Amino acid sequence: MRLSQWSVLAATLLLSACANGGPWVEVGGERFAVEIADDDTERARGLMFRDELAAGTGMLFIHDAEEPQAYWMKNTRIPLDILYFDNARKLVTQQRNVPPCSGGDQCPSYPSDKPARYVLELNAGEAERLKLQDGAEMGFGKGIPPVR
Repeated sequence: MRLSQWSVLAATLLLSACANGGPWVEVGGERFAVEIADDDTERARGLMFRDELAAGTGMLFIHDAEEPQAYWMKNTRIPLDILYFDNARKLVTQQRNVPPCSGGDQCPSYPSDKPARYVLELNAGEAERLKLQDGAEMGFGKGIPPVR
């Protein structure tokens, strides 16, 4: 199976999982099915090497502690909105329309302005479409693991 076929299959399974009680978050009044990255290996890989992210889906990164975070787009092929949330799940920093980067270790980082515990990556343009403002709350649905 080609990579693009795998991407479509993964997106379909993710949307199906959300509809059937899989992990989801709500932000800006809209629900997004999410993949969870809650360990070092998953956080390091993130959305690398993917050709698309299906509408209505994203990736939620859960960190071990609330502290300054910085993400980069190394080997990421799709533009993203990177949204940083604190322990209270309040939006503290938005990095909107972050472009893909194929520059390897030369890719720039996109830091949080304040300490963050959760990072939500969505397709670029979602934060603008939802008119997200700093302080917006992120709700958790079933399937989101508790913080350690």
